[in-house]
Order: sequence, then structure tokens, then C-alpha cells
Amino acid sequence: MRKLQNCCLVALAAMAFGMLPKAEAGLISAPMALRGMIHYIKFDGPTLAPMAFTQFCLRYAEECKPHRIAFRGGRFKMNVERWADLREVNRDVNASIRPEANLAGLAGEKWLLHPISGDCNDYAVTKRHELLARGWPARALLLSEVVTRGGEHHLVLVIRSQDGDLVLDSLNERIVPWFKAPYQWVRIQMPGDSRLWSTIVGRAA
Repeated sequence: MRKLQNCCLVALAAMAFGMLPKAEAGLISAPMALRGMIHYIKFDGPTLAPMAFTQFCLRYAEECKPHRIAFRGGRFKMNVERWADLREVNRDVNASIRPEANLAGLAGEKWLLHPISGDCNDYAVTKRHELLARGWPARALLLSEVVTRGGEHHLVLVIRSQDGDLVLDSLNERIVPWFKAPYQWVRIQMPGDSRLWSTIVGRAA
């Protein structure tokens, strides 16, 4: 199992609002079924969670419990206020953590909430934590492991919404649809249970 490391550049601002209609404009000529396949990550099958995630759940047990109180139903519906949440959390977390690569390898890999300095894992779990605190449902906030074009393993936060699956990323100042992120997709949390992970169909960049 390859480690997630050397994966963090601070994002200075999120520029997502108004972005999705532009992205969707390029798909007008595509069949409706194809548009759905493009907009949403397709889960393949159960897989092991990253080892560091298991340790994260032991350290922060509340972060890994299914949250079933608010926003029951299907995919999360976006509105102006929720877009503002995404922009603010993405901007503030990227600005609050000083990027620091993990040079200790797998043994030194720890996913921490609100560290002074850290790598991509810390950015992703902190963004998820902040959105949970604002009332977002856990089923809409999924950690996902990807591989960059440089071959480095990297962690991002996927937002599952009615507008498609969106990516909050420490390597990109913009919030983009998942299919616009230049990554090979490896595995992702399951919406029904935050402790479970799945491989991803069509995961090549």
C-alpha cells in the first residue's frame, strides 16, 4: 500500500460559485445518461481503507461515525449559502495550515485536525470536519485517495451534491467537478458509512 505524501500546496482562495453551469455547458450535446456518468463518481467495490485513516478514526472517533440527523434523502442540494460554506472552508483551511511534506514515510503519516503544519491529508480531514460542524451530512463529504500526474498519492475531499461530485483540493485553489481534476482515482469513502471505502470505476485521469 503506497503512502499519501508530498501532496500539499496551499490553496489561496476558492472560486467555485458560478463554475458548474460553465462545466455543464460543455456537456449539452451529451446524452443524459452519459452526463450522469460524468458528473458522479461510480463506486466499484469494497476495499481496505488507508492505514492512516484507521488510525485517524481511533484518534477522532466522532469523525468516523455515520451522521444521520440532518439533510436526509438523496444527493445534497446546493444553494447560495452552501456554496458560500464551501468557498469559505476551502479558503480558510488552505490558509490556516502551513504545507509540510511527510518525509518519514508510512510510519510518520498522521491525519490531524487543524495542525499548524501538515500535508494534504490534514487539509482534507480538516475541511470535512469544518463542514460537518456546519451541519453538512457525512454522506456528502467523502475523503478520496488519488494519484497525481507526478505519481504521488494525494488526499482530497469530494462533495457529493445534486450538481455533481465536486473536489476540494489543497493543490488547486478552485473547486472543480471530479472529472476535471487531473488525477487517477484510487478509492473513496462510502456515503452510507464513513468507515468503509470503495474502489472507483473509470479512475484514470
